[in-house]
Amino acid sequence: MATASPSVFLLMVNGQVESAQFPEYDDLYCKYCFVYGQDWAPTAGLEEGISQITSKSQDMRQALVWNFPIDVTFKSTNPYGWPQIVLSVYGPDVFGNDVVRGYGAVHVPFSPGRHKRTIPMFVPESTSKLQKFTSWFTGRRPEYTDPKVVAQGEGREITALQKAVFSVRGLTSPRLLALVHIKGT
Repeated sequence: MATASPSVFLLMVNGQVESAQFPEYDDLYCKYCFVYGQDWAPTAGLEEGISQITSKSQDMRQALVWNFPIDVTFKSTNPYGWPQIVLSVYGPDVFGNDVVRGYGAVHVPFSPGRHKRTIPMFVPESTSKLQKFTSWFTGRRPEYTDPKVVAQGEGREITALQKAVFSVRGLTSPRLLALVHIKGT
């Protein structure tokens, strides 16, 4: 007697990281990666990528436009561990060192169709004045060794953050435009 193999469904994500507004910074680039549960597996496309460096637009918005494409397909037998996309934005400091300018994460939309998401960003912060001075002086600001920790709850409770440093000033973060298609097999 043949045993029935578990049925799977496919999650196809096609889209792009369109733009961001970081008024204090210029010449930024973006990295993305996906975080997903144990039952999920990528079947096509790239799980991570890095964009080109972009400069602010010359209009009043001063947007940083990447139009950075994302195209990936996942398969799973259950929705537990639904994929999240993690964005990291980097740019030069006054010494020319690349430093993190923001981390953010959002779940891939659950319903099929065209979706637009604005992702709030945050930056880790030194906890003492001595650490702040040392990190400024050496050009080594606090950052995660693995940006995927942004999408996971474990281990973040002791991290000091500049909380929503960009949204406090009424600015928007990177925009993600995604076309989601879910197909059962």
